[in-house]
Formats: sequence, structure tokens, C-alpha cells
Amino acid sequence: MITEVLKSDHPIALQHAADVLKNGGLVSFPTDTVYGLAALPSGEENIERLYTVKGRESTRAIAILLSSTAELLKVTVNPSKAALKLAERYWPGPITLIVPRHPDLPHILSPNPTIGVRIPDHPFALDLLKLTGPLGVTSANISGQENTNTAQEVLEQLDGKIHLVIDGGRSPGSVPSTVVDCTLPEPVILREGPIKLADIQTVIGN
Repeated sequence: MITEVLKSDHPIALQHAADVLKNGGLVSFPTDTVYGLAALPSGEENIERLYTVKGRESTRAIAILLSSTAELLKVTVNPSKAALKLAERYWPGPITLIVPRHPDLPHILSPNPTIGVRIPDHPFALDLLKLTGPLGVTSANISGQENTNTAQEVLEQLDGKIHLVIDGGRSPGSVPSTVVDCTLPEPVILREGPIKLADIQTVIGN
């Protein structure tokens, strides 16, 4: 496979990326944290390809990215008050919320009855998500290797394994999102990131 590279400001970049995804391909693009690797979650084979390319264990869930909070009910049911408060405060932004998984989502996305969701604060990512709808997205790297912050770093790990890389320059965040389990009586941070515990506690307490 030849991995195509397009600059994010290329006139056809957005539509081409959407077309590749809609045809079952894998696309890497910049987000507000690190470069992501995406597939449409509607087909199990697309998500299987994500796991295979990354060398990722199927016991580790794939998160969903959205373009707006209006899409939240497409991927979850009965989100908690804490989840809604954190979404209202920090989306778009570097926080992934663990919520109950919608029964219509393929089980391959997560071995648990939960799913991670977030809205990235990045113009290209948001525009792409508006064209495609929710996407299954994970970091664009081989499992266990360094996260990628540029298109070149993506190619160093995934060249020839994915269909398209959108080059949007260096990702502005460089640190993966904070992950918060909002399915428990008291939300718990599962992965530390740009948004800290004290900030979360302040929002939930309001």
C-alpha cells in the first residue's frame, strides 16, 4: 500500500479524507493533542483494521470523536450529570469522557459496556467530523511507541500501512487527552493529561 500525504490546506484535503474514510480506509490527521488515526465505526472491519495496523490489543477500547455535543446521544445513553457538565465546560478540548456505550455501536470498539468520547479543538478535525459523523479514533502510532506530533512522525511508524495522512503541521498539544471515567458515582481520572483533577473537581462541584 502507498500512503498518500496531503497538506491540510489543500483544496481537496477535507473531501478526499472523508471519501477515504467512507470507503473503509484509515486516515491520520492532526488534532489538538496528538495526530489521530481514524476509521468509520459503522463497519467492524474498519475498526479491526485499526487494531491490526497499530498492533493494539482488542481489550483496549477505541475512542469516538464527535463534531458537536448534539452527536453525543448517537454514541451513548443516559450520560451522567458529571459527564454533561465536563462536556459543556471542556469541549471542544483535550478531555475524553468514559460514558455508557450506545447499543448500536459495534462491540469491537470496546470490550466493556462503555466508550470514550470527546470533541477535538482543531479546525481540520472538526471540519472532517462534520462531513463524516462520529469517527473511531486512536493515536497515530504503533502501540507502545511514541505518540506522533507531525505527519513525518506518523509516516515513520505507519507508512505503507494506512491510506492517507493529512499534514497539518505540528499538533499544538503534543500530550494525549485527559481520560475521565464518568460512569462511576464519583468521576475518576484514568489517564492524566492537560486537564487536571482540581479543574475537574471544580466543574463537577458547581
